[in-house]
Amino acid sequence: MESALGTSLPLLDGLAQWALANLALNGLPVLVGLTYIGSLGIPFPVSLVVIAAGAFARQGVLDWRLAVLACVAGASLADNSEYLLGRLAGGWIGRRWGEKPAWQQAQAAVNRQGWWAIVLTRFWLTPLAPAVNLVAGSRYPYGRFLLLDLGGQLLWVALYGGLGYLF
Repeated sequence: MESALGTSLPLLDGLAQWALANLALNGLPVLVGLTYIGSLGIPFPVSLVVIAAGAFARQGVLDWRLAVLACVAGASLADNSEYLLGRLAGGWIGRRWGEKPAWQQAQAAVNRQGWWAIVLTRFWLTPLAPAVNLVAGSRYPYGRFLLLDLGGQLLWVALYGGLGYLF
């Protein structure tokens, strides 16, 4: 991979190669783990992994139904971990990070768009997803969050995994 400046990023390239090789060798447990890690907000090419899972499903390496379930499960576990953190420590987190632009954007998104903010940050505005999950944990009912999260994750996997499956 190359950055916008044209310099090589061997760490990210090596990480992506490692992830794809382990996904092909070990399948679903690796897929759950990688989508969990990538959905926590750790810089990791998780969408690339979902695209690769779609391609592996097309080749018969992975069962597509189990691959969808693994992707949704891993990503939703991460989102629910962040939601729980927001539920348990929302006041402290708000005091600690409340002045940060990402936190303010997440709060504004949840206040303005409500459920759309939760759904859209699963696959479109992904850098805001961890902060939106924390904010939602401090003020959104869990059952509703879970349904919106699962719906958004399913849409994300269908879009990206579907691209991998088609191409």
